[in-house]
Amino acid sequence: MALFALLASSSSRRTVGVFSFQLPSTSVSSSSRRRLLSSRVFSLTTSKSKTPAPDVSSSKGPIVNEQAYENVSMDEIVSLCKRRGFIFPSSEIYNGYAGFYDYGPLGSELKRNLKDRWWNNFVTQREDVVGLDTSIIHNPKTWKSSGHLDGFSDPMVDCKETKLRYRADQLFYSPVVLQDDDNTVVGYVCVQEGNDDDMVKTANKQAKALKKRKDIKGVRHQSFAFKELVEATEEEMAQIASPAAPDKPGSLTMPRDFNLMFQTNVGAATEDSTVAYLRPETAQGIFLNFKNALSTSRSKIPFGIAQIGKAFRNEITPRNFIFRSREFEQMEVEYFIPPGEQDVWGPFHEQWMKDSKEFLLSIGLREDLMGWDVHEGDKLAHYARACTDITFRFPFGTQELMGIAARGNYDLTQHSKGSGKALDYFDADAADGTKEKYIPHCIEPSLGVDRLLLAVLCSAYAEDEIGGEKRNFLKFHPSVAPIKAAILPLLKNKPALVGKARELYDQLKKRYNVQFDSAGAIGRRYRRADEVGIPYCITIDFETIEEDAGVTIRDRDSTSQERIPLDQVMSYLSERIDGY
Repeated sequence: MALFALLASSSSRRTVGVFSFQLPSTSVSSSSRRRLLSSRVFSLTTSKSKTPAPDVSSSKGPIVNEQAYENVSMDEIVSLCKRRGFIFPSSEIYNGYAGFYDYGPLGSELKRNLKDRWWNNFVTQREDVVGLDTSIIHNPKTWKSSGHLDGFSDPMVDCKETKLRYRADQLFYSPVVLQDDDNTVVGYVCVQEGNDDDMVKTANKQAKALKKRKDIKGVRHQSFAFKELVEATEEEMAQIASPAAPDKPGSLTMPRDFNLMFQTNVGAATEDSTVAYLRPETAQGIFLNFKNALSTSRSKIPFGIAQIGKAFRNEITPRNFIFRSREFEQMEVEYFIPPGEQDVWGPFHEQWMKDSKEFLLSIGLREDLMGWDVHEGDKLAHYARACTDITFRFPFGTQELMGIAARGNYDLTQHSKGSGKALDYFDADAADGTKEKYIPHCIEPSLGVDRLLLAVLCSAYAEDEIGGEKRNFLKFHPSVAPIKAAILPLLKNKPALVGKARELYDQLKKRYNVQFDSAGAIGRRYRRADEVGIPYCITIDFETIEEDAGVTIRDRDSTSQERIPLDQVMSYLSERIDGY
């Protein structure tokens, strides 16, 4: 309105901020004034300006919405991933394929950066860890020895009404107990695993329908006491309805084991002797190559073998986006240590727990969303001495992100028996001065790439307000951001600006994945960069080419800007992205 008022005055040259323009005389018609105003407003972003238009937040800074993540749903995260090119449903033109996902232009970059950071942290920068890359298909005897062929299964139930299948340990049931003098049990509810609020909401809906069918009015029910469906007795199963058919008690079959390994055939024939399996984990390839890696790397215990690779599990009910899928990628270390009781393996286990958490924090995971879950009793694998999970609070609930297990010597012992080959270690430098031969124990930090990527996306989700305008952006740590910097010539129709911007872009892309963007107003380009998590925007303006005054670098999170000499841009980025 202020600008429109200026247009109504006599013809003169006026200045608003850093912009100067000629105002029309009063003889111009109202409609012409509006057209000219529109033209002049557009020219504010295209006239020859010495500096880029500053963010309106430059004086006060963004007002951060601390509740942004608390209010976001999993559906919004999934939509964000597809809309911005992180993750797509696999085979989408054929209506997708449950449990499989494709990584888009930004997702593939983010995934590669996460793997590179993990490898650099746990292999390249350590003298006691070497790398390995083993085949996806092993000799089938591998899985017999490891126990996967006989025991790698999940409990499964079928819905008799809808023919849907569920993992029994992902269904939770509870009696519906009335708040009366007799604590009357009127039936059961059964819901799928999720966050607490969603489970209670679904259970309340089922309980309300149950009481209505039984013509129970005016009586409330008590709080639910959920248990895993695998704990239900036959008598209880006869009264429990499937989540897909809540009005049909007894509509679930009794739980039974379902082997999760994908079966295939090797060779031209299809018969029992050609049966093989896609690996359900990467760890076994490490154990099979223990002797090879030990001898060729000239390592001594304690030492570790690391691997990043694909694994496959025929999940009964893949769910929660990429958190539980049928094809996924793992990053694992098997860290071999001397045998002994907790006083021997305990310090190694604790150190790997510490190192793992520090790594997760270093790539941008929010500490307030992380926790610990110590496996005890039935939750602990029969061969494990200890196992502690690092958990993460996703929008669908708190779940395991990675595990750090003390596995003992179970795997090497089993493969030694199954193959007939000795997988022991001769320790000529034992702490007590003696020489001994033993089968090493191991500590296993195991982290899923896909789960980590989802946790990084959730940690990066942010909202703030700049000059009264809401901004949604991704707050990636610079070291893992898919695109490290956007190179922005202030005007796209000025060859000198574009040429200098192209020179910088060509220089930076030799080391980093950077983006060149010359379309639209500079403020709009800032927002585009923010939306996909680009940490730095580098603007080439007239001061760059006329006064050799360097470039303007804008920080994504604070929106603050500073001028940097052109020859210091690479070192500026290196310090913030690589840490040196």
